[in-house]
Amino acid sequence: MAKITIADLKKIKEKVLSETALRQGDKRVRVTVHMGTCGIASGAKLVLDSLMEEIGEAKIGDVTVTTSGCMGLCSREPLVTVEVVGEEPIKYEFVNPSKMKQIFKRHILLGEVQTPFVLAKGQEIVK
Repeated sequence: MAKITIADLKKIKEKVLSETALRQGDKRVRVTVHMGTCGIASGAKLVLDSLMEEIGEAKIGDVTVTTSGCMGLCSREPLVTVEVVGEEPIKYEFVNPSKMKQIFKRHILLGEVQTPFVLAKGQEIVK
């Protein structure tokens, strides 16, 4: 078995810190990948991985990535919510890695909501 070197550990540390930075702070966009068991079973982890890859390739730092549990819409999973500062949240349904890449490139980077994938717009109101 190969030994882990100091350089390997530094690379791992840098990767973890960069991924953690995306999940914290006040940014221009917050993307929530819904990761309840139903979402995970439907492929939400692959969607999250795709999103993180796109962010890394674009080398941008103004997007926060979060996860949440089930929204109660298991039949629509995987679900992703995109919240751009100053705009109403958009909930996307049946997201797969390919759709996530399109949502990232078109909605997050260019501001073009990807209407064919939209489940809902706006906030839930609890009364």
